[in-house]
Amino acid sequence: MLKTLDSLLPGETAVVTKVVGSGPVKRRIIDMGLVAGTSIKVQKYAPLGDPMEIKVKNFNLSLRKSEAALIEVREG
Repeated sequence: MLKTLDSLLPGETAVVTKVVGSGPVKRRIIDMGLVAGTSIKVQKYAPLGDPMEIKVKNFNLSLRKSEAALIEVREG
């Protein structure tokens, strides 16, 4: 089942299937290592829900929910 990264809860893991959108935001997401096939784990959300912290390739990364909504994932 395909979801977007912003819909995952802390502790859930997923695999990136596609980054949608265009322009500099998409390029920045890809440059940070969020490409198809990458395994990620949601670490936590900020107290007000934005941004979120994820673990990617042994480092922690913070993303705005608007950016996370551009990343399609499948659970796994």
